[in-house]
Amino acid sequence: MGRKKTMFDQDMARKAAENLRRVREKRPLVHSITNYVVMNFTANVLLACGASPVMAHAAEEVEEMVSLAGSLVLNIGTLTPAWVEAMRKAGEKANALHVPVILDPVGAGATRLRTDSARQLIEEVSIQVIRGNASEILSLAGEKSGSRTKGVDSVHTVDQAAETVIGLAKELGTTLAVTGAADLITDGERVCRVMNGHEMMRSVTGTGCAATVIIGAFLAVCSDPLEAAATGLSYFGFAGEKAAAKASGPGSFQVALLDVLHGMKEEELRSRAKIQV
Repeated sequence: MGRKKTMFDQDMARKAAENLRRVREKRPLVHSITNYVVMNFTANVLLACGASPVMAHAAEEVEEMVSLAGSLVLNIGTLTPAWVEAMRKAGEKANALHVPVILDPVGAGATRLRTDSARQLIEEVSIQVIRGNASEILSLAGEKSGSRTKGVDSVHTVDQAAETVIGLAKELGTTLAVTGAADLITDGERVCRVMNGHEMMRSVTGTGCAATVIIGAFLAVCSDPLEAAATGLSYFGFAGEKAAAKASGPGSFQVALLDVLHGMKEEELRSRAKIQV
């Protein structure tokens, strides 16, 4: 007997193409308070997908900047207490203006500063999507999760984290997007898996952060956080597949990824999105 064919959700594939079209049409401003390592790359990723990036982190201007934005991305990759305060101020202003907020808890679980800061932001700011690897997300559940990270790399698989993540999403009242070989997105009730992606994406720093800002762009044009996260990750993962086919190594892959994000046809995404619901 032949192998059973995996079935993907055609309605979600259609929504992926539609959300990409909306991003390109509306060109939403994505305000990212993000880390020094990825600023240039994630800004270029946003430009390539059709959004408009701004990386403003001074506490004196974040409230004014977020008032212009379609979404706010908080990324704790190169953290200081002053940045946490700027993130808190920006997040509270975004909440007041109904601007969606996305958190990337980079390296949470590795140090007390990162873990405590991520939990503080979750407590003080209404966050629509949290995107991280399995260990980062598990660290938000507290000591009972037994989570740890290796620097910013995960030591857990998505499947190992799945049961805890679904319960944690319900507890926090948010959508959790756990990225890995296959991505898991859940709001505690609904569960999606995104099967797009390529192992080459692990060879370039900042691809996780890039996935987060793409979710930010999609959430700026889509009111359903789970749909925005799943469709944004499918778009990014499929771009990784196409870029890997053209690349000879990590350097050419990064360039190819930007080119593919920019040039991808919406109907091509609709036919190749691998989203399970």
